[in-house]
Amino acid sequence: MTPITPGSTTRYRLVVAESAAELARQTAQALASEIDQVLAQRDRAQIALAGGETPRATYRLLGQQHLPWDRVDVLLGDERWVPSEDPSSNARMLRETLMAELPGSKACLHRVPTQLASPEQGAAAYADLLQQLCGDFPPVLDVVLLGLGDDGHTASLFPGTAAPGVRDRSVTLGEGKGLPRVSLTAPTLSAARRVVFLVSGAGKVQALQRLLDPEESPLRTPAKLVQPTSETEVLILADQAAAAGVSL
Repeated sequence: MTPITPGSTTRYRLVVAESAAELARQTAQALASEIDQVLAQRDRAQIALAGGETPRATYRLLGQQHLPWDRVDVLLGDERWVPSEDPSSNARMLRETLMAELPGSKACLHRVPTQLASPEQGAAAYADLLQQLCGDFPPVLDVVLLGLGDDGHTASLFPGTAAPGVRDRSVTLGEGKGLPRVSLTAPTLSAARRVVFLVSGAGKVQALQRLLDPEESPLRTPAKLVQPTSETEVLILADQAAAAGVSL
């Protein structure tokens, strides 16, 4: 692990939606546009999506976008170590939303293999898959959609745990709310060609303020570790409740 140091030169662009429905619409539209641009240049697109409850409405709308979904590889930014049919499985959530019906059901979902004997084996297998799809370390995804926890975590990079400091692997183990998790690492998330955060709810005000603060420590707010190496800014799509009092 590499020591985490404060300070960031990452550029953020904040877009605030007037309602939850508008936030979902804008996010789905932004993701569809990015995927469309990738597929205009290359045969396939690789995207990593966030789990949890916040993006459900976004994924339902995204799955209705008329894209060549059979050319899209969908991966997970993180996954709880539970069976794929468990209600808390992110893979299950994607099957119930993005892939619930045509045309989104044609997408190729690459889930974390939670049927293996241990989270360590699952993380290693997912790292191998990433290398096959996206190249050597760090693998380069086309688009990554991330959430932001009220404690400042993203994916399963929780403050006070070892996962945020892992710099030499594409996939690592985390733990949050009592469950082992498999997560993409900060270098993998940072290598993506496009990074988008989806932030919703009044409980995220402080976390969003800290994310946007150039002096905030990644030790307290691991989402700060997502620092794209390209000149592309990080897009943050938020509702009015989450963005209350926030300014860039």
